[in-house]
This record gives sequence, C-alpha cells and structure tokens, in this order.
Amino acid sequence: MHSTNTRAAVFLGVMVLSASAARAAELEVRITPDNGALRENVENYIGALGDRDSRELLRYSRVAEEQARKALQALGYYQSEIDSDVTEGQNPRLVLVIRAGEPVRLRNVEVRVEGPAASLREFRVPHRQLRSGAVLNHGTYEDVKLQLRTQASQYGFFDARFTRQRLAIDPQANAADVELVFDSGRRYQLGEVRFEGDTPFEESLLARMVPFEQGVAYDAEYIAELSQNLQSSGYFEGVRVDANPTEAIDGKVPVVVHLSTREPRTFGLGLGYSTDVGPRVRFDWTRHWVNPQGHSYGAEMELSAPRQNVGLWYEIPLDPPLTDQLRFVGGYQYEEIAGTDSLSRLLQLGPEWHSRLDSGWDRVLSLKWMREEYRLGDDSGLATLLMPGVAFSYLQSDSRIDPNEGYRLRFEVAVAKDGLLSDADLIHGNVLLKGLTTLGRRHRFLGRVQVGANLTDEYTAVPPSLRYFAGGDQSVRGYEYQHLSPTNSDGDFIGGRYQFTASAEYQYSFAEKWRIATFVDQGNAFNSLSAPSLQTAVGFGVRWVSPVGPLRVDLAHPLDGDGGIRLHFSMGPEL
Repeated sequence: MHSTNTRAAVFLGVMVLSASAARAAELEVRITPDNGALRENVENYIGALGDRDSRELLRYSRVAEEQARKALQALGYYQSEIDSDVTEGQNPRLVLVIRAGEPVRLRNVEVRVEGPAASLREFRVPHRQLRSGAVLNHGTYEDVKLQLRTQASQYGFFDARFTRQRLAIDPQANAADVELVFDSGRRYQLGEVRFEGDTPFEESLLARMVPFEQGVAYDAEYIAELSQNLQSSGYFEGVRVDANPTEAIDGKVPVVVHLSTREPRTFGLGLGYSTDVGPRVRFDWTRHWVNPQGHSYGAEMELSAPRQNVGLWYEIPLDPPLTDQLRFVGGYQYEEIAGTDSLSRLLQLGPEWHSRLDSGWDRVLSLKWMREEYRLGDDSGLATLLMPGVAFSYLQSDSRIDPNEGYRLRFEVAVAKDGLLSDADLIHGNVLLKGLTTLGRRHRFLGRVQVGANLTDEYTAVPPSLRYFAGGDQSVRGYEYQHLSPTNSDGDFIGGRYQFTASAEYQYSFAEKWRIATFVDQGNAFNSLSAPSLQTAVGFGVRWVSPVGPLRVDLAHPLDGDGGIRLHFSMGPEL
C-alpha cells in the first residue's frame, strides 16, 4: 500500500510540474524596422517572465515597457514608441510592439590621453570605436573607458584618472557629444624581486630567470614572463608572483615570488608503434635538481625490434638558464639496418652547448666522439670519429601539439679530421625544411624537403649511422623503412653519400578531430649527384587529432617498380 501511494505522489508531482511548465508566460518582442540586436537587448533586459498568469502580466506590462525603454536607450534609441498587449491562453503572452525611430548619433567626439602615456607607443587610444556619425552605444562608451583603465594598469600608470568624462545626449536632435580626457599620471617602475619559500637553489640561479632589471618601467608582461620562466624551469611545483602597486616606494613596485619546490625525481614510461620500427617502449628517469646551482641529470632508454638504445645526460644551466645549457651526453645504440643481417653498435659521448640567439634561432655547438662497430652485408668495420659540429634550428608555430600555421628550419654540419682521433676526413651536413598553412579552416597544405650529404674521399670509413637511408613513415612513404639506398653485389642496403626527400600533402578537415589526406612523396639515398634516381609514391590517409598530436594512417603506392600498396602508421606533431 505504501509503495502504491508513493508512486501516486510521484505521478502527481510530475503532473504539477508539467502544468507549471505549461503555464510559463512568454515574451514576444516586435520591432519596426526589424533589428535583431535591439530585440535581443530588450529580451535580455526583461528576462524570463516566470509562471505569471494573464492578469499578472497585465500589471507587469508597465514595468516591462520601462525596461524595454532602457534597453533601447542603451543602444542609442531614445525616440522609440512602445505599446504592450497581453494575450490569454494555455501560455499567456506579453507582446511588446516597438517602433524604434531614429537613433542618436555621435556628433562631437574627443578622446584624449594626457601625461607620459600619451608618448608611449604601446598605449593605444581607441579613437575608432567612438567616431562621429556612429550610432550611440552606451556599452561601447563604457568599453572605451575600461580599455584606457586596463592599459593604465598593464603599463604601470596606477595614478591614472579621468579629468573629464562627459556624455551629453540631445534626444530631440538625435545627437550626442563625448568628451573623455584621461590623465595617466606618472609611470611606476618594477623594484626589487624577492623570492620566498623553502627552496634549495642559489639566489643567483633564480635571479637569472628574472626577465627584467630593477628600475625598468612597469609592464604586466614582465610579471607574466617571470611566472612562466619559473614554471618552465622544471624546479617548482607552485609559483605565485605578487606585484602590488599599493606597496610601492618612491614609484617602485616590489615583486614578491612565492615558490614551492617539486619532487626532485620523476620517471616516465611510454608505449608506441610505427610501421618503421613496429612496437616500441620508451623509459626515462630524471633528477630535476641535484645541487643549489640547479644541475640535473637523467637517463632514457628506447626499445624496438630493429633498434635499442640507452642514453645518459648531465645538464648545467647557464644564463639565461631556460634557453642556455651545457649538456654532457653519452649513449649506446644497437640497430639492425634495413631489416637484413646488417647491424651497427654505436657508442658516443661528448658535450653540447645549447643557446637561444637574439634572433630566435636555437644553436647547438657540440663535440662528439663516436666509436661504431658495424657489418653491412659482406663488409664490416670499426670507425672512430671526433666530430665538432654546429646546428641551427628555428620553429614558428601557432600550436605545439596541432598547429594550423608554421614552419620549421634546421641546418647542421659536423666535421672530422683524419689523424685527430678520427679515421677519415669528413664533412657531414643536413638540411630540413617543413611548412604548414591552413586556408578556410579546413584546407591544410604541408610541405617537407630534406637534404643530406657526406663529403669525403674515404667513404668506406663512414659508419652506417652517418650514411643515408630513405623510405618509411617519415621519409618516402610507399617504400619499406631504409629500403631506398645503394646496395652491394649481394643486394644488401649499405647506405648512400647523399639523400634527398620531399613531400607535398593536402588535408581536408571533415570533422572537429578528423581529417583525410592525399600526398605525393619523392626521394632516395644515392652515391652520385650526376644522375640521382628519385623514387616517387602517392597515397591517401586519415588523421585523428589525439591529445599528443595527430595520429596518421596512410596507404601509399610507389610509382616506380612493382611495389604494391603499403600501410604506414605514425603519430606526433606535424612540425
């Protein structure tokens, strides 16, 4: 019996709610001439009418008319005529009939900034938003005032004020005059930076992350950059930067940074797959800080069927520490070449000096010693090289994960001299150019060119890790990984002196995270520049934008030879 009564009560409640919803009053706004912005503003001012019945709506109609009048005036319509009517029925309706009339237009407009901000190029005066002849919009008028105040706070004019702010409206003449005079007052400066919190680091290391000198003119961008620098250092779990102008002394704002240090050790484990190397496992372990100077070190390992490697590194931050580091690296790699019985065992170590140039280019100066034992078909050898090198790279991109516009440039060269801990004279160079542009949000065009060369008279002494092999997911699709290469008399792939690969790809975004693609790839590794034999493949594929970058599945067909269709699978950012 109790259960039946409960169901009846629930049913009755549903009926009451349904009846209440059915009686909800409605608002209808009719504007002549039709003006969507006016209608929306009136509806927003009045809001929901609730469950008023027709009699209550009639009493409320005068209030609604007054609210509608304010909504119209906010957009410059002061000569409007408003009539209201209430219709009965299951859903009572309040109807507002509005004849908008002629709007008030701006006549005389003066927006002026006085004081030091007037000569500051970055401080922009929003003249165009309030211009003579435009329809008066109270929201725009207030936005201009807010923009001036916001810029004053951003650039350190904390004493700024309006000495004149006048909006004079003549409804009969349908005209309005605006006068805004903004006195910026003096510009404050950034004072001493003080670090607080229990951190193990030297003050000098933290000071090198500060992107400004004491006494520089205040700019909120400096505060944001300081916070970003500290967060990007990898040393801290929490960063809070306070720059309170009320605590300024003689116009200098003190900067107080509150820091909490992160756990010193982390490790990561990742799984991946590509058709080049098949399944692979990656492991890395990092000691983010070792001493008060901010030194760090770590280890990384990657395992796949054709390649296994392990690496160690030790890093010393320089000045500035986020972009300039002295890094000591060492590693061992075992690789089976081109899926044959050819193999390579490589040991290398040496220092690297990483730095960011004022132009935005990243530069790496290196001195690498390498010792490689290898077998290429019937040929085997042991190569030792000491190679000083330099690499320059530049990345311009609107997103690190899935860019729509951008390009990447990379140039690198390394040399070895026979007799100076090296078995051969060698100049080894590579160039990589990649570009991406998007038209109409859906049409994406990607291009890639890669060139490499070994200049030497002793090519047989060049180890496999420095020779060139083309083909595969990141090279010329349609061909097997490392299977575009010169061969010996037994048909073993032995690598070439030179490499050239190029790719052109078009993608169409047919859904938020999905794209289809078509492409043409061309390239090869070869030993002679006189008549290089370039192989070409065409294909199509599908892209899914994952949280770590696009996941790519391609079907490619070589146009040279009797090869069939080959499946390629890869993932990661496209630049």
